Amino acid sequence: MRKTLLTLGILAGMAACQGENATTEEALPSTNTVYTPDYSSLSQHPLPDWFNNAKLGIFIHWGLYSVPGWAKATELTLEETLEKDGAKTWFLENPYAEWYYNSLRIDGSATQTFHAETYGEDYSYFDFAKDFNREIEKFDPNEWAKIFKDAGAGYVVLTSKHHDGFLLWPSANENPFHENYFASRDLVGELTEAVRQEGMEMGLYYSSGLDWTFNPQPIVDFPTLFTAVPQTEEYANYIDRHWRELMERYQPSILWADIGSPEAFNEAELIADFYNTFPEGVVNNRHSSRSMMGGAEKEVWYDFLTPEYTVLDSISEKKWETCRGIGLSFGYNQMEDVNDFLSDKDLIQSFVDIVSKNGNLLLNVGPRADGSIQDGQLSRLKALGAWLRANGEGIYASRPWIRAEGETGNGKKVRFTQKGNTLYAFVMDYAGENTITLSALPEAANAKVSLLDGGNALTSSSAADGSVTIQLPANTAASYALGLAISLN
Repeated sequence: MRKTLLTLGILAGMAACQGENATTEEALPSTNTVYTPDYSSLSQHPLPDWFNNAKLGIFIHWGLYSVPGWAKATELTLEETLEKDGAKTWFLENPYAEWYYNSLRIDGSATQTFHAETYGEDYSYFDFAKDFNREIEKFDPNEWAKIFKDAGAGYVVLTSKHHDGFLLWPSANENPFHENYFASRDLVGELTEAVRQEGMEMGLYYSSGLDWTFNPQPIVDFPTLFTAVPQTEEYANYIDRHWRELMERYQPSILWADIGSPEAFNEAELIADFYNTFPEGVVNNRHSSRSMMGGAEKEVWYDFLTPEYTVLDSISEKKWETCRGIGLSFGYNQMEDVNDFLSDKDLIQSFVDIVSKNGNLLLNVGPRADGSIQDGQLSRLKALGAWLRANGEGIYASRPWIRAEGETGNGKKVRFTQKGNTLYAFVMDYAGENTITLSALPEAANAKVSLLDGGNALTSSSAADGSVTIQLPANTAASYALGLAISLN
């Protein structure tokens, strides 16, 4: 599976985390702050502890595209297609099923062929609205909320409007081109209530930059991507009314925008009003095209960066959140099965690596139109939840240590986190060995060591070279990431 797939020019999310945009939040929390729509004021917003502590969120891509649930993945990475033909091949055979409508409009695409053979050439993408509204009658939001809670998530982010413009709530601000172009149930409201009943925070994704009902031009490469953002005053007012309606009705904890916004839209004013109403809320770096591309850290404020389908090489001072699907697509794709999904091992190890470098993981599920989730995706959520129940002490509310990475005496990877005076070491691919030697760890000399899973105290000894050797019980189970707590008192 491709591990470095990035989409739609969000390359700078990665670059910004690792480059000059890795700035430290120095503002002190204040419940009395009144924010104004400018960088100097908004940059005083402190990162709320709940977001920094949560570590895991669940992303949900669900909409009309969930009805066909189809995409053909290209064999080339995005970077390879850029070198070859400006990403035309990638857009032609887009692996993201939620881009079905765009792919459908590109002559010669696999999606176009699939659609004609399955539904007929006269079946419009917008005809999927009646199919979706019929299927969502089967949806149980409480079931989802319990699944996500059991997976160990601290928050959920739902696509309230994706690029096709279809709304998952009954808006008072209807689409001017398509009548009743919204879900027949208040999916945003129902899921928000269920998520909060399980003690999680609720965030809302909204595609500000793209709406294919306002600009039907197909996107075939990156130049057409950036000219596809509707630049009319009508569209700027439309998205402003939607954002404010979502804030008023559902009080989201996260405003998760995508693909920037039109130049006429005042994102700073929206963010200031959001903070003044919800001081504990957070916003990502995709509200503005400038911040999305990583070059405007002193112009457009954001609480966290959003690299996509990638992880960082080192600790970022600026909070970041990587988003990715369990497979290659965000939306449900019937062409994917368990063999295409991130393995339990890769999911757990990637998650630990992300947390060790000051990141959160926003892990996506792509439900079918009726709200059911593929068994392969459910199994990954269950595996991650089980691991977190045993090792969550070293994950939740942790902070990066002085370094993220290390290794054992026999070359196995180690990741570190810290909470107070306790250092947590996660040994990758532990296979049941009786001893583990942590190399170059003089900070842990003569420290007390215990297993996270079960809390058993362990015997350890230190060597002159700074290594620490830890004795483990004979019945210690193999683990993709064995968690150890090391007291630094």
